[in-house]
Amino acid sequence: MPLIKVAALYAGVNILILLALALLVVAGRQKHKIVLGQGENEGFARAVRAHANAAEYIPAALLGLLIMALLPAPAALLNGWGMLVHAAGLSLTLGRILHGLGLHAGVLNIGRVAGTLLTFLSYLLIGGGLLYAVLAWPA
Repeated sequence: MPLIKVAALYAGVNILILLALALLVVAGRQKHKIVLGQGENEGFARAVRAHANAAEYIPAALLGLLIMALLPAPAALLNGWGMLVHAAGLSLTLGRILHGLGLHAGVLNIGRVAGTLLTFLSYLLIGGGLLYAVLAWPA
């Protein structure tokens, strides 16, 4: 599969994750009759925070994945570049799902911790991969 399609796959799934989290916020606003802000409802506040957290992390990662997909693979990673893009996209996606579920559960739990670690791993893979690609680029 061309890398641009790989990036599109992870972009599509992560955009749907953002949509699902946004719909939970909308449903919470209707249920608790909260027009603005978070109100006094702790469950609704967690839904708002889950959406906001995803909105903070997903866009930069997707931009990085897109740039990775558009760059030629560095010679040293010629056969592994696609796997790096997949690993970054998969860790981002799984991390965002786990974190969203964990945050909705409320307390500090394995979903939130694993989701955070996987999201940070995706940032490390994307940031490191992009820097490596630039530094390995022939002059």
